[in-house]
Amino acid sequence: MQNEQLTAVFKALSHPTRMSILDLLKEGPKTTGELDLSFPEVSRYAVMKHLNTLEEANLLVIRREGRSRLNYLNAVPLQQVYERWVSKYESSIAGSLTSIKQLVEGSNVDMTEHGLQHDSFQLEQEVEIQASPDKVFHSLTTDIGQWWAYRLCGEGSKLTLSPQPGGYFLEEGVNGANALWGTVMYIKDNEEIRLNGLLGMTGAVNSAYSFKLEPKGEATLLKLSHHAVGLLDPEWGRMHDEGWKELLGTFLKEYVENGKRPEIGK
Repeated sequence: MQNEQLTAVFKALSHPTRMSILDLLKEGPKTTGELDLSFPEVSRYAVMKHLNTLEEANLLVIRREGRSRLNYLNAVPLQQVYERWVSKYESSIAGSLTSIKQLVEGSNVDMTEHGLQHDSFQLEQEVEIQASPDKVFHSLTTDIGQWWAYRLCGEGSKLTLSPQPGGYFLEEGVNGANALWGTVMYIKDNEEIRLNGLLGMTGAVNSAYSFKLEPKGEATLLKLSHHAVGLLDPEWGRMHDEGWKELLGTFLKEYVENGKRPEIGK
């Protein structure tokens, strides 16, 4: 995270109303009208200014549905602050995220305790990467195996993404096992990739995720959307949310900006 971005994050967190807005969004997305009603002592104009400050710090993701504006918490910058100053003081076990990695490895989800229920989740995240869109796109496609640290097929497996409609995001294991992480449904060079894939979930689930790239000065704003619906475990939404923060906000960002490769999971 660049110092300018860091300054914007701390500025955004310096006001109690903005922190209260983030607390509300932690529970789920809210329309601007809902947020306005949550602060009757604050004018609508002031609420909008607070939202603009949060958006400038990349702590807010805006999605429009018809005439409504939905505001999502984007916790990736907070994760990056954590990674910069806190994570190195924790043990590797304590620092590991309850994430997609745990989900695909089946590490700690007790299905008999939680059970499945008809449900859905919608995740929205944004990551600013100090590189051009074509470089980020190359990392999301050709180089995806260099930074996507999670594995379904064990040590030494190979990840590839075929950048064409119908192409596979495929993991091939050295022991003959193969796993499909997703199927490309739409792709536009240097701008967008949409995939369908379960990402470790099982059963009657429809899961789709997309990456959109937008130029932002000399940087690129990567926008993730992930929607799943069907028979879901109550923990899956949270686990994917935390997993995406690690994959995109840490592993991908550090690979693109610094050439740093994460330790590949076994």
